[in-house]
Amino acid sequence: MTTRRPDEPHDEHEGHDDHAGHDHAAHGEHEGHDHAHDLRGASRRNLVIALALISSYMIAEVVGGILSGSLALLADAGHMLTDAASIGMALVAMWIADRAASAERTFGYHRTEVLAALANIIALWLIVAWIFFEAYHRFKHGSEIDGLPVLLVGIAGLGVNVVAAWVLHRSSEHSVNVEGAFQHVMADMLGSLGVVISAILILVFGWYLADPIISVVIALLIMWGTRRLIVRVLNVLLEGVPENVDVYKLCSDIEDMEGVTLIHDVHVWTITTGNDAFTAHVLIDPSYQGDMTELLNRIQDLVHRNFGIGHATIQLETSVGACTEDHHFGHLLATERAR
Repeated sequence: MTTRRPDEPHDEHEGHDDHAGHDHAAHGEHEGHDHAHDLRGASRRNLVIALALISSYMIAEVVGGILSGSLALLADAGHMLTDAASIGMALVAMWIADRAASAERTFGYHRTEVLAALANIIALWLIVAWIFFEAYHRFKHGSEIDGLPVLLVGIAGLGVNVVAAWVLHRSSEHSVNVEGAFQHVMADMLGSLGVVISAILILVFGWYLADPIISVVIALLIMWGTRRLIVRVLNVLLEGVPENVDVYKLCSDIEDMEGVTLIHDVHVWTITTGNDAFTAHVLIDPSYQGDMTELLNRIQDLVHRNFGIGHATIQLETSVGACTEDHHFGHLLATERAR
């Protein structure tokens, strides 16, 4: 039988053999779940590798920053510390997200990964605020910096971050959780590059102001780098339509099927990255003589295969009057198609 949310009314006109359509579509869902499981396994391995790389060099950067007195190096060292914490948070979030769904949390704990990504963004912004604060004092009071150790530590840190960023990049497109950690590493890589540049300017020209100036540039680049991720995270938390789904085309394709009159009460949202959901009421032409189960199968197959949506709940109806749901989106769709 077609599954529905608890608040969705039962429609006596749904086909009694709707379970056949659900089983047919379940094959597509099963393939999608296997693929998602493989991606999660790869993401977890990449996070562990990046954590090992960053943690192994973090202590050297902290010591180098203290001994040299470089704000750029200390900012980079502090950020590398948060890199390790952010990756650890991402791994913990993945572990929590793997917990089974329950009666209290029917979608499980997948949103934990999205919350971890949001926490990583907030941590990055706090680092930016600290860099601005320290740079202000350096501009106001000035400081002398030993450029050589800054240069050596910065070059080594840059190499570590390049490797860590390359490792995480392979999984960042499939998970906002991993992308949050990836943004930390990218910001740290920019920090290491800034450290190297400021050290060269200090060694060659004795220009100590290069240190706070480069630090401010790094902070601005960090904020710029998080803009796309924060939009993705907020879209998931606000249950917005996934970027990869054209909801108007989805509805139009369903309405173009033989026997379908109108689709309404449409909801498309992301549970977590790579796990999208879709619910809708589909009004069937009362004169349609075809098999309801076969029609349901075709609709679900279109949703799964053409739009990559893993979870689909569809309620078939033969009368709008029997439905108490809001039909507003159906009117929006009709207006959009008429343009």
